[in-house]
Amino acid sequence: MSVYEKLLAATVQERESLLSLPLLRAGVAGQVSLEAYIAFLTEAYHHVKHTTPLLMACGGRLPERYEWLREGMAEYIEEELGHQEWILNDITACGGDAEAVRRGKPGQATELMVAYAYDMVYRVNPVGFLGMVLVLEGTSTAMATQAGAAIQQSLGLGKQAFTYLTSHGSLDISHVAFYETLANRIEDPADQQMVIDSAKMFYKLYGDIFRDLGQRFLSAEMLEAA
Repeated sequence: MSVYEKLLAATVQERESLLSLPLLRAGVAGQVSLEAYIAFLTEAYHHVKHTTPLLMACGGRLPERYEWLREGMAEYIEEELGHQEWILNDITACGGDAEAVRRGKPGQATELMVAYAYDMVYRVNPVGFLGMVLVLEGTSTAMATQAGAAIQQSLGLGKQAFTYLTSHGSLDISHVAFYETLANRIEDPADQQMVIDSAKMFYKLYGDIFRDLGQRFLSAEMLEAA
């Protein structure tokens, strides 16, 4: 198997656990309230705004032997710049207060995921940041476009309220292909294992965001049905 295939195989249980969460399933079915959708966008803003700083930090801390990966981080940066503003625009289109979100604080689960990402880059191993990239982009391609279309139909909102979900669902398909080429160039077995371990943790941390939101916004019946 390629490095990328090994990564997917090693994290299949964590990935399936995330994708089966009640809130994600409700989103794909268009069964979430406007309040819940805005809450999701709020948490998304508070981690997406760190994407570019994390990519920059990762690129800056990679050793010289990973110059090719540093170049990859630079390409990601070009793609990711300003995406947090898309989310704020979506919140405005939903009737929410985007500036209050900008000034506000994330939930605990989001805060912990972001903190773990910075800790990985600065203290543990910057290559491990690829674990977070796998989780966020893989989840987007699996569910974002479908959920966006379903929620838009159920809530009766315009397309301008779903630019983050719909763009990332299709955009991240090309990103995943690019990610695969990067992952397959990692030759060091220790670094390969670091990406696997990191991805497992990020599946848990990212899932906790949706677990918390599910507890807040889903009915007891929907939680039990899952």
